[in-house]
Amino acid sequence: MNASSATMPSGASYDYDIVKMFTIASIVWAIVGMAAGLYIAGELAWPALNLDIAEITFGRLRPVHTNTVIWGFGGNALIATSFYVVQRTCQTRLWGGKFLLNTMFWAWQAVVLIGAWALVAGHSQGREYAEYPLVDNILMMIGLVIYAVVYANTLRRRSQPHIYVANWFYM
Repeated sequence: MNASSATMPSGASYDYDIVKMFTIASIVWAIVGMAAGLYIAGELAWPALNLDIAEITFGRLRPVHTNTVIWGFGGNALIATSFYVVQRTCQTRLWGGKFLLNTMFWAWQAVVLIGAWALVAGHSQGREYAEYPLVDNILMMIGLVIYAVVYANTLRRRSQPHIYVANWFYM
């Protein structure tokens, strides 16, 4: 008897594909964000590293570094772990199907990519840790609404009589 057959009804399986996608994206964005951080740390030691190119100056790359690590690395990791935990604790697959989950995944990646691109181009709201432009914020809200709907409906159709405390932390 393996772990999945001990917790799921026979013939059923968990949706690990979306968890893997968010996990891999989290690792990719961590590398991108930390590389940007390493480069701007180098600019602090050697200011000539920016080569007088506006798009790679400290002032433009620092928000790229922080937002990429927060939303790209942290956001993807949080979504991946929450989708893993909710399936296991509720003993049911994620609600919504592949199309909805993939839409949410690609919307979230677009948020980070468009946001980083906009910041490098000099478009910012000028608020610490909330620099992404308005269009990007709207896309982020679409992704978060889809996430909330998927998460809540997965909880709603759980086969467990109670909600584990771990799920309350994700909510």
